[in-house]
Amino acid sequence: MRFLKAMVTVGGWTLISRLLGFVRDILIAGTLGTGPIADAWVVAFRLPNLFRRVLGEGAFNTAFVPLFAGWLEQEGPAAAKAFAEDVLAVLLATVLAFSAAAMAAMPWIMPVIAPGFINDPEQLAKATQMAQIAFPYLLFMSLVALLSGILNSLRRFAAAAAAPVLLNVFLVLVLVAVLPITGQPGYVLVWTVAAAGAAQFLLLMIVTVRAGFALRLRWPRLTPGVKRLLILMVPGLASAAALQINLFVGTMIATLQPGAASLLYYADRVYQLPLGLIGIAVSVVLLPEIARRLKSDGEAAAASSLTQGLEFALYLTMPAAVGLIVLAEPIATVLYQRGAFGPVAAEATGLAIAAYALGLPAYVTVKVYQPAFFAREDMITPLHAALWSVGVNISLSVIFFFSLRAEGLGYLGLAAATTIAALVNLGVLSSRLAKRGLLRIAADKRQRLWRQAAAAAVMGLGLILALPHLQPWLAGGEWLRAAALALMVSGGASVYLLSSLLFGALPREALRPLLAWLPGHSA
Repeated sequence: MRFLKAMVTVGGWTLISRLLGFVRDILIAGTLGTGPIADAWVVAFRLPNLFRRVLGEGAFNTAFVPLFAGWLEQEGPAAAKAFAEDVLAVLLATVLAFSAAAMAAMPWIMPVIAPGFINDPEQLAKATQMAQIAFPYLLFMSLVALLSGILNSLRRFAAAAAAPVLLNVFLVLVLVAVLPITGQPGYVLVWTVAAAGAAQFLLLMIVTVRAGFALRLRWPRLTPGVKRLLILMVPGLASAAALQINLFVGTMIATLQPGAASLLYYADRVYQLPLGLIGIAVSVVLLPEIARRLKSDGEAAAASSLTQGLEFALYLTMPAAVGLIVLAEPIATVLYQRGAFGPVAAEATGLAIAAYALGLPAYVTVKVYQPAFFAREDMITPLHAALWSVGVNISLSVIFFFSLRAEGLGYLGLAAATTIAALVNLGVLSSRLAKRGLLRIAADKRQRLWRQAAAAAVMGLGLILALPHLQPWLAGGEWLRAAALALMVSGGASVYLLSSLLFGALPREALRPLLAWLPGHSA
């Protein structure tokens, strides 16, 4: 029950953040469209965001949380706090130095990561300046990752999950209230990103102090605990970076086709909603949960948590994937088609959404499986899976992009390559878990997974049959299109719920704790 509450807490705040993110991207799409400023903004923001996800939330979190949880369980809060203070000192010094070096070298870095901008010096200069302004975001988000790891290990999930909401609140307010007055949308947006990072850090610092973990700033030193963290982070850098590197490679190649980088960005934002709501939420809860249960209750309890997380994640992921595939173009039309974003861009974005959605179950399952390795301080196995994934993605991205670019579909090949790479990552992790006996799915749970797939298929068939009847609405005005999409989403969800109950994909008793939690309970 506590495990389910925690996942719903993280997922709920993630849902709020992603919905605000859609509002943000709708406003950005209407303001920037898919032109050169939009491409420059995407590349400039993605660079510090990539390092944030890899260094701050990726390799750091996967190494820090199991160690911190172990200190809590075996040595107590005082020792865990001292360990966190040592980590804070080294993290702050390292990220400060890295950020300063990256900002200074940006004029030489940008032509490498955005080769398509070289022939447009003005666009290249703007992207370089925007990236330099946005880069302090990495510093603040690295500190946010540390504080989030502490709070999650204490099973205080709400504040860390709520912090990302601030970024989207800041950007929406700026897009609505500031940009109409100031102009210069690209520069205003990146300054806002840096300010939002500082706000997130201040929020979590306050919550951490109230939780009794006010961290003092020490002089950086390589204590045994910090050395162990760094050792675990080295392979964790690659394993945590797999999906982000795959996406970034796609962005880099996409700059060779005008408008492709922004099309992929808008499509990425759509499939990131279920990925964040389900996969990342389950992963955030599973990592400290498995780490603490390994220390206190043993392997059987840890395996039970993994199976519970997998079943919960796939129950929500399969209908999300089917819905995104069937409704890809209506989703793109409703969310983005206005202002500078026309019907042709909406159709292209819909194709990319569908390509990403094909891999959504793989993306989510990878997020579920990785904590089983990280909690055991095994960073090597996810590293092997990541290397296979990155190799496949880079190879297929080059092949697919240049094969389809003449037809104007190079961006679609990049999305397909990312999906295939995720399947490869999942295949490697699944085989290693099964070989070690860490993936123990009982026969009744395996049957339930198949029943979930059948219920999702019924929902997809219902959406396909309903879509032609709602085409007149989808061809109408903005509010009529939104109403049609809302009707299909709610109708599809209802069909899936009824089908899953009919097929036995979700036991009726599983609904009670979910419904009992929703009104005003804390994780």
